[in-house]
Amino acid sequence: MPRRLLHMTGADGGDLRAALRVLRARLGVPEAFPPGVLAEAARAAAAPRLPELDATDVPLFTIDPPGSVDLDQAMHLAKRPGGGYRVHYAIADVAAFVTPGGALDTEAHRRVTTLYFPDERVPLHPPVLSEDAASLLPDRTRPALLWRLDLDVDGRVEAAEVRRALVRSRAKLDYAGVQRAIDSATAEPALALLKEIGTLREALETERGGISLNVPEQEVVERRDGSYALVYRAPLPADGWNAQISLMTGMAAADLMIASGTGVLRTLPAAPDGAVGRLRRTAAALRIDWPHHVPYARLVRSLDPRLPAHAAFLQECTSLLRGAGYTVFTGGHTPDPALHAAVAAPYAHCTAPLRRLVDRYTGELCVAAVAEVPPPAWVTSALEALPREMAEGTRLANTVERECVDLVEAALLQGRVGEVFEATVVDVKEHDPSVGTVHLEDPAVVGRIESPARDLPLGDRVRVRLTHADPGTSTILFAPA
Repeated sequence: MPRRLLHMTGADGGDLRAALRVLRARLGVPEAFPPGVLAEAARAAAAPRLPELDATDVPLFTIDPPGSVDLDQAMHLAKRPGGGYRVHYAIADVAAFVTPGGALDTEAHRRVTTLYFPDERVPLHPPVLSEDAASLLPDRTRPALLWRLDLDVDGRVEAAEVRRALVRSRAKLDYAGVQRAIDSATAEPALALLKEIGTLREALETERGGISLNVPEQEVVERRDGSYALVYRAPLPADGWNAQISLMTGMAAADLMIASGTGVLRTLPAAPDGAVGRLRRTAAALRIDWPHHVPYARLVRSLDPRLPAHAAFLQECTSLLRGAGYTVFTGGHTPDPALHAAVAAPYAHCTAPLRRLVDRYTGELCVAAVAEVPPPAWVTSALEALPREMAEGTRLANTVERECVDLVEAALLQGRVGEVFEATVVDVKEHDPSVGTVHLEDPAVVGRIESPARDLPLGDRVRVRLTHADPGTSTILFAPA
C-alpha cells in the first residue's frame, strides 16, 4: 500500500499502459534524454574518473527487488576480532561519471529524482550509467564511495569513514531469497549477520524513539486467464534489516557533515500533538491496543502488516511523515533544524545517488570531511539551490505515486461497478463522518466511500458497493452495501 512501490508484474495491460503514457504526458514527465546528454553519458561510461584505492578484495553483495539493475548499494558484514561488527557499505560513485556544469549534470538537476510508474521508471541518469557503468552489478569492477562503519556489540557506531575505492560485488540477492537463506540457516556468514546487525539497529531505533513503517505494498500481477489484479505484499523482516544499514549510513553521514561545518541534512519536524491524538483514536477504532505508557515507535514495531487492521493503521501513520525537507548549512554554523523526527537523529540522504540528485552532493561532502579538506567548489556552489530543487522533484514524485495508484485502481475496477466487496473503514472525515476511506481486502484497493444515510463506523469491517470507477478521471467511489 505505500504508493511509491506500486508496480506491474508480468501483466500485458495494454489499455493500462496507454493510460499511464497519457498520465506521463499530462504531468510533464521528462521523456527521452537529449542526444547531447546521451553522448556525454556514453563517453563517461567508457572513461570514468577512477580512484587509486583498490578494495575489490572486499566480497560485497547487493540486496534489491528482483529485476533491479540500478544498484546503488553493496555491503559486506563481519565480526570484529575484539567484539562488535564492521560494515563495509559501497555507494555508487556517480561523481566519477558526471562533470559539473556539463550536459549530464544539467539534465540531472532538471530531473532531480528517478520517477517510478507501475510499468516503467523514468531515470535520473541515462541507462548506460544508471543500469550499467555506474551500477554496482555483480562481477563488475566499479568506482564507489566505500563506507567503513565499526559498531560495538550493541550495534552503535563507534567510528565511520568513507573514501573513494574500486569495488566488486560478488552476488546480486533479492529480499525473498535473503529471507529464506537466513531463516533456513543456510546463509553465508556475512549475509547471516544482516539479521544480527539489523535487529540491533532496530532496537536502537526504538530506544531513541525512531519510526520505521513496514507498510504493505501494492502490486499489479497477471492472473492465469490473462487479466490482472491488485494484491498486497507485506514487507519481509529482511527489508527492514537492509533498510537499517542504509539508515545507519545516513546518520553517520549527517554526523560527519555536522562536525565539518558544511552539509545538507534530510529533516522532518515533530508531528503536532493533534496528529498523534488522531492516530490514537484511529488505533482504538481499529481495535489496536495502544496503552498510554507504550511509545508510538514501540507500538508500530509490534504490528503485523499482513493483518488488514494493522496495515490500515500503518498507512495512517504515514501522515506523521509529512513536511520533510532539506536543511543546508555552511561556514561552521549549526544546522537548524537538524533532526529528522522519524529517524530521531540527524540524518542525510546519501545512499541512492543513481536515483536521487542530493545524494551525489552529500557523498562528496562526506569524502571531503573524512579527508579533512574543503569540499569542491562545484558542491558548495550548488548547496543553496538544492533544497528548492529537491522539493520540486519530490513534489512531482509524490504526484506520480498518488495519480498512478488512482489510475490503476480505477482501471482495474472499471468493469466491476455494482459489485460488493469486503472492506475496513480506515478513515472518517472529522467534520463530515458520512465521508471516509475504506481498505478493501481483495482487490488491494484503498478508496473513498460516501454514506449519506448514516455516519461511517471507523474501524469496522463493512460490505461496500462500487458505485463509480473512471480511469479517465482516476476516481473510484464506494457506498455501503
